[in-house]
Amino acid sequence: MHALDAVRAFALLLGIVLHAAMSFLPSPTRFWFIEDTHQSLVLSGVTFAIHVFRMTTFFLMAGFFASMSFHRRGTPGFIKDRLLRIALPLVVAWPIVFAPMAVSVIWASQFPHGGPLPGAAGWPPVLPRFPLTHLWFLYVLIELYAAALLLRTGVVTIDRAGRIRMAIDRLFAAIMTSRLAPAILALPIGLAISLDPKWVGWIGIRTPDQSLITNGQAWIAYGSALAVGWLLHRQIGLLRQLERRCLLNTAMAIGLIALSYGLAFAVSMVATHVVAAPVSLPMIRLAGAIAYALAIWTTSFAAIGLALRFMAGFSRTRRYLADASYWLYLIHMPIVMALQLAVSQFDWPWPAKYALILLVAMPPMLASYHLLVRGTIIGWLLNGRRPQPDGAPRNAAAGPASG
Repeated sequence: MHALDAVRAFALLLGIVLHAAMSFLPSPTRFWFIEDTHQSLVLSGVTFAIHVFRMTTFFLMAGFFASMSFHRRGTPGFIKDRLLRIALPLVVAWPIVFAPMAVSVIWASQFPHGGPLPGAAGWPPVLPRFPLTHLWFLYVLIELYAAALLLRTGVVTIDRAGRIRMAIDRLFAAIMTSRLAPAILALPIGLAISLDPKWVGWIGIRTPDQSLITNGQAWIAYGSALAVGWLLHRQIGLLRQLERRCLLNTAMAIGLIALSYGLAFAVSMVATHVVAAPVSLPMIRLAGAIAYALAIWTTSFAAIGLALRFMAGFSRTRRYLADASYWLYLIHMPIVMALQLAVSQFDWPWPAKYALILLVAMPPMLASYHLLVRGTIIGWLLNGRRPQPDGAPRNAAAGPASG
């Protein structure tokens, strides 16, 4: 499973790339704690593309490896494993990363175009409002794992002969072998975002990072992705379909992302009365929702298919980064925010500042993993068991998306 483990790690590491770019994104209203003096349409396009598929792909892998873990450990073992590797890191890491993030926001208030966002909740938050920060994915994983266990228990209770599960497997196989698979799977989330009168393409799936009640869009998008991953593990041979169609899906993904980006831009222009449109704003928004939903699944399938084709073998570098990715993602946000603030007022071109943020952030984060995490009890908690010597075979079902 080297390819799938690489996909999981790639999704987490892309989050660092995305968050490091946030201060450079042009926007009519400030949506990040600091706006850099040099904005970038290039980074706007890059982050848009990453945001389309990153978390859906991650939750798909989470469902795949969760099914693997469940069938190896059973219900009690699965619950214990998820509490240790998902719930415990969330509870321990949240205060550690939130405190320096809050300091950065307060520091940013001394700069033009910086500080707390308008409408930000005060402290302490009034529940269910709660700043989950970039660790929201752990909270949603816990919710979805619980839902998956309850659903499976209910199905098994009423389907002791296994006929319902066999029918579901046949239906899922028919979907995955169809060339219309991305369109079929896009229906739930496409419907959800098209019915949201405030939805615009820039925001994608509404990030559930400010409340303990996960919004419906996130439940539908990430819940369906986790379900697809779980069902894929029941029929691993279906992964070959994604591998065979990876180039076609990649070409379609590029086109759909470009179309979604253009429609999001059009919605912004029409909504702010910068330009007049030959069709109504709701029609443009509907077209954007359809294109975005298709882009989500086509790009997710493309990413997995490309990994299966080109990353199926063992790579010591990829193995190391896969092991490190969970830790890097947990700790990166306060480091990236501090660096964004430090360079925000420099009169440098944006490529220099963006590259500096990543080049300064990554070495100490990797060093902290190597010295403080790898081979320690922290590494055991995050990655399932103490890493074997570099190059040795290892269970690929590691990290927050796995068992």
